[in-house]
This record gives sequence, structure tokens and C-alpha cells, in this order.
Amino acid sequence: MHGNHDETTRRRALFCVGKLLYALQLAFVLCCVAGCIGSPAQPEQVDLVWGQRGITPGRLQKPRAVAIDAQDNLYLVDMTARIQVFDAEGNYLRGWKTPASKNGRPAGLTVDRWGRLLVADTHYHRLLVYELDGTPLTSETIGGTPGQGPGEFGFVTDAVRDTAGNYYIAEYGSFDRVQKFSSTGEYLREWGSHGESLGQFRRPQNLAIDAQDRIWVVDACNHRVQVFDTEGSLVHHWGGEGSAVGEMYYPYDLAFDNDGHIYICEYGNHRVQKFTLEGHPVGSWGTHGRGPGQLHNPWGLVRDSRGRLHVLDSNNHRVQRVVF
Repeated sequence: MHGNHDETTRRRALFCVGKLLYALQLAFVLCCVAGCIGSPAQPEQVDLVWGQRGITPGRLQKPRAVAIDAQDNLYLVDMTARIQVFDAEGNYLRGWKTPASKNGRPAGLTVDRWGRLLVADTHYHRLLVYELDGTPLTSETIGGTPGQGPGEFGFVTDAVRDTAGNYYIAEYGSFDRVQKFSSTGEYLREWGSHGESLGQFRRPQNLAIDAQDRIWVVDACNHRVQVFDTEGSLVHHWGGEGSAVGEMYYPYDLAFDNDGHIYICEYGNHRVQKFTLEGHPVGSWGTHGRGPGQLHNPWGLVRDSRGRLHVLDSNNHRVQRVVF
């Protein structure tokens, strides 16, 4: 008698457990469909994933920087010091190498408003300039001498140009700063130093310039964004170390949209956050991992003419295109 009762109790318990597991699975699926906080990216967000690890043309070896031209072609540089050009669908178009790479590889790329590719040749203390077909414009090189004097550089990270053609070149090392040069490469001014106070930097990893010629800096190791006018005066700042919404952990790149938002690529948090230009968080995409919609130490991102983000999923050796 007791044996039958125990068996019935056991079966009822198993049935209840089964119903509970089913309910939890259903709740998880519904949560993902609804886009719950912390859930992986939704399939409709990940528009395209492309790239394969390797050193032959068209393959990627930890891509470190990305730029985009007016035709939505992507320019990528990786740990082999190759600059490779792809269309927006990930098809290889052409490529070339920087002059030297024994000391290290470039860490920043920008297509300027005049259709030139600016290459932060990081470990050779200079800015290289190319035509978009890969033709080097050696007469337009800025720097090349290591040091802390005007026109000398530590480790160059990125460069942008304003509407007048002036260059702004960021560097890190013992003297983190931004230097400004005229359109002909003449040294004009500088600001910043190594530190944590406002106006100082700890690895200014990437730059962007907005329609008002304000220079936006992702201050990577201070986990913040600082914004300056063309004279180097601080006009805005926000951010702080962490993994919560609105916080940052090693921000490495940034890109604007046309609706008053900026997208921040976080190397340390394996995600992209969307902010207003005042620094208010409005969205987040990406989790740590290797599946579609997951990231492993992303280094860079660009936004194309159709509003899609192309994110360098660096340690996964690929690019993910995201509708965000």
C-alpha cells in the first residue's frame, strides 16, 4: 500500500517538475522575443555576419580599425598590417600593406571628407595618407619622429579633419594628447596629458568629428567620452567605469547617426551602446560570446548610408552588420 502511494507521489512530483521546466523554457523564449534586458541580440537585429580567420586576401586576423567611404565600402586593418577593402556585403575588393609593421600595426582608420584614407600608423609615430585605391600620398605624411615635442608622437591612435581641413591626431603613451595641424601639416596647437582629470587622457583610442566641428574622444582607459571644440576647450563629458546601462568599460570607437545619437563600441563589455549626444543611454546590443549577436573584444564600428552598423568583432575575426 505504501509502495503504491510513494510511486504515485513520485510521478506527480515528476509531472510538476516537467510542467515547471516547460513554463521556464516558454518564459525564456517569450523574454527573448520581447527583448528582455540581458537577452542575446534578436535575429532581426543581426543583418549579416561575415569574415573568416586567416592571412590570405579576404580573410581577417584580429581586425583593429574600420572606416567607410561614400559608397559604403569598408576599409579594415588587421594584425597583419593589411588594409583590405570590402563592399557592404563583405565581398573582398582590394588590399595593400602599410610600409612597415615589425614594430606594430595601425590602430586607426578614417575616410575624410575629401575622400582620403587616414591611417594611424601607431608604432611608427605618424599619420599616413592614401588615395582610396591604395596609392600612398607620402608628401602628406604627418610625424614619424617619436617624442613629446610639437609634431612628434608617441603611439598614434586616430585622426580626423574638420571642415577647414585641419587635422586632429590622437596619441597615447607617456604623454596622452591630441595635436592639431593645418591642412598642409603645420603644427598649430595641442591639448591633454596623461591622467584622469577632465581634459586629460588615458589612451584616447578613437576620434569622431560632428557637424559643428566638435572633436569627440573615447578616453578608453578612463572609460568615458570627452568632447572638445577646435581650440581644445572641453565642452562636454560623460561616462564612468562599469557594465551597467550607461556605464562603459574600455570604449574603443564611436559613430554618429543622423538622428542625434552616438554609438559606442566597448572592448571590455563586448557590446555597443547607443546614447543621445548628451550622454543618456537609449539602447544596448551584444553579449560576450561567439554566436551571431555576440561579440569578443570589438575594436571598431562604422555606420553606413542605410543606417546599419558594421561592428568589428575583433577576437572572433569577423564583422557583424546590425540594424540597431
